[in-house]
Amino acid sequence: MAQVAYNKAARVFGGTPPVRAVDGLDLTVEDGEFLVLVGPSGSGKSTALRMLAGLEEIDEGGVRIGDVDVTTMPPKSRDIAMVFQSYALYPHMTVAENMGFALKLRRIPKQEVRRRVEEAAELLDLTGYLDRKPKALSGGQRQRVAMGRAIVREPSVFLMDEPLSNLDAKLRVETRANIASLQRRLGTTTIYVTHDQVEAMTMGHRVAVLADGVLQQCETPRELYERPANSFVAGFIGSPAMNLRTVPLTPEGAELDEVSIPVPRSATSGPSDDSEITIGIRPESLHLVSSAENSLPLQVELVEELGADCLIHGRTVSGAHKDPLIIRGDGRKPPTPGETVNVAVRDLDEIHLFDAGSGERLVS
Repeated sequence: MAQVAYNKAARVFGGTPPVRAVDGLDLTVEDGEFLVLVGPSGSGKSTALRMLAGLEEIDEGGVRIGDVDVTTMPPKSRDIAMVFQSYALYPHMTVAENMGFALKLRRIPKQEVRRRVEEAAELLDLTGYLDRKPKALSGGQRQRVAMGRAIVREPSVFLMDEPLSNLDAKLRVETRANIASLQRRLGTTTIYVTHDQVEAMTMGHRVAVLADGVLQQCETPRELYERPANSFVAGFIGSPAMNLRTVPLTPEGAELDEVSIPVPRSATSGPSDDSEITIGIRPESLHLVSSAENSLPLQVELVEELGADCLIHGRTVSGAHKDPLIIRGDGRKPPTPGETVNVAVRDLDEIHLFDAGSGERLVS
């Protein structure tokens, strides 16, 4: 096990202008921590992982594993094990042979190889499959074999690049729970890449959010959800996404379709001028009310019934904003499309405020 540190690490691809796929990444992963790198496609998360693995060059800065600067080391010398999106299993080998192949190349004694393979198989519930070939396994079992191949190497760091993307929805839920549980038992430092923010929030001790190669925020899942550092993180973290609106500021507060939302005085001293502000309200912070007073009239366009809950998509009657608002409502009493409902904020403390120009959070 070891601490991992990116020190202003950058990967720059040639072109006009050059593309900074990872731009000055400063990030420390503590010994034994499960850190998730998350972001949209093209955010630099997989490139950052591959830089640590030695599969991408580091053009600026460096990376360390433990006390060792591995910036220029070849991949085989970095004491890491990587699990890829594709299982990359050898079809002509059994499960046991696939899991132990890397140890065989390192000339580890056969008895030791067998011991490690059997221990990993027990951890992964693969003991009964050791003599099977990959074609006789399900997708989830193949992914566990790929995990076992990494575990037997007993590395300082596990690197996982979207390992669940080839699995169906139900199996993804089961497997991500297994991976998180396994990491807790092994205590190995793990960096996990995904574009799925639900996956990130349910697995990581901390989650690092990237956009355009730049680290936006790295915090616990709860902190990211409750105190996003900027409007990008606010809109990316949470399912469904936070409702974000840039609205005028008046002496009474933020003016959202003729409804005034009180704004702390400290929120009007941001870097942009004070004429506009971006407010963020999560779908679960909105609710339907019977009174039209101090509420927002909304015409329902779509209702997604999810059992206990429903997601209500609607546009303000004034039509001032093109994007619909999303409200999480009671699944037992859903409105009907075309109906006009009144919506209010449950608690003003649940409103997030961001600078309209920079997107930075305004109230700490």
